[in-house]
Amino acid sequence: MDSELMSIAELSHSLEAKHFSFSGEGGLSSVSIDSRCVNEGSLFFALAGARFDGHSFVNDAFSAGARGAVIEASKLESFNFVNIARKLRKDLIVVDNTMEALQNSVRIYLDRFPGLIKIGITGSSGKSTTKEIAAAIVSSEKNTVMTKGNLNSETGFPLSAFEVRPEHEVGIFELATSRPGEISKIAKVLKPNIALITNIGSAHIEYFGSKHKILEEKENIFKYLSRNGIALIPKNDEYAEELACGVNGKYRFYGAELFSELEGVRSLGLEGSEIIWAGEKIHFALPGKHSLDDAMAAIAIAKEIPVSNEAIKKGLESVKPLFGRLEILRGRTTVIRDCYNANPESAAKSVEFCNSIDWPSRRVFVIADMLELGETSYSAHTKLGALLCESKADKVFLFGNEIEAAASYMAGTVKPFFYTDNIDKLSAALDGYVKKGDLVLLKGSRGCALERLTDMLTAMKKNQAEGKDVS
Repeated sequence: MDSELMSIAELSHSLEAKHFSFSGEGGLSSVSIDSRCVNEGSLFFALAGARFDGHSFVNDAFSAGARGAVIEASKLESFNFVNIARKLRKDLIVVDNTMEALQNSVRIYLDRFPGLIKIGITGSSGKSTTKEIAAAIVSSEKNTVMTKGNLNSETGFPLSAFEVRPEHEVGIFELATSRPGEISKIAKVLKPNIALITNIGSAHIEYFGSKHKILEEKENIFKYLSRNGIALIPKNDEYAEELACGVNGKYRFYGAELFSELEGVRSLGLEGSEIIWAGEKIHFALPGKHSLDDAMAAIAIAKEIPVSNEAIKKGLESVKPLFGRLEILRGRTTVIRDCYNANPESAAKSVEFCNSIDWPSRRVFVIADMLELGETSYSAHTKLGALLCESKADKVFLFGNEIEAAASYMAGTVKPFFYTDNIDKLSAALDGYVKKGDLVLLKGSRGCALERLTDMLTAMKKNQAEGKDVS
């Protein structure tokens, strides 16, 4: 039954749920919470969200091939689900709360794989990159499954966990949060053997109120470690010692200076870094010091599994940038696309990296809002404005509403800048300013979608291509 997760009857029994069986019974091929992503033989969980009620899409899920649906008892009669399921020969699992049932289902499913080494990664930034690097290293020697894309939330994590199959030896999962308590709910289901925190920063501080509250949320990943599990803590984080105090069990600090195998690192600018590990030279293609920090976190995970130095070398050399995370795109200008997300720490690191590059032409920084900062937004954007004034940027382009605080600060300085909250005006201003050979940084929160500027910045203008000066 390699292609099947489990039977509907088995799952409903484990959930102690009421089961209406009309499908003739069969194994489940996959799990879905989106009727548009249902496959033949899927089990559809009808989650009731703030904007949409999944119960309204059960018919769509059935039409798309779902074998059954998990629904809430309170909706059973109002949607006439029993008659619909009988007519379409589908199954129903009836529970009190479909979100809780989803969490319990994935816990039941993961318990079927006691030999799986489960790794949980969280932190304010660097989670996805650390996950990707760790998976690249570990998969060199172990059959590995990992979080796909951004399926790292309370609803997304189960979809990643249901990708586990009997042949997998290691599971690497990213745990994200945008509200208090979310890490606990995911970690309680995962029960990781290895749990790592990348850092404690200001991401999503709007929902937590302070960095210390973010720390309390992130360290919940350590509270559900499996027996003999280990917590990995970044040695140079300002909260490292406090994080260690919150671990009931084994913990280890990690960082470049703690690896005896690390014999040297040399920056290659936009080409990444050269790492000398256990006597071997490694070309690590992800640029920037914070990418190296992510690599060290991934190595810390790899050493706990463990895998060989050869796997570490092979994995580091195979890694490519993720979308919007320090991607280097070359064309009319050289664009550093680092706009998947932004917070004060990551924005400062991006500016620091661009300042450090030996660049023969102009530097142009395009900086958008850092969202979800709550009451700290004004002061954080003002500080960012001060940082930009001291940067090596020849001109700064600011975009958004909250970034206006940075513009107000910069208005009292001599640093050239342009501010707008209109993407078309931003695009036009940039198109009129940038010229061949410029280095352009795109940094902002996901909601600002700065990647929209990529084609305009990289494409050669007709008269430039013909060799005419349009600067």
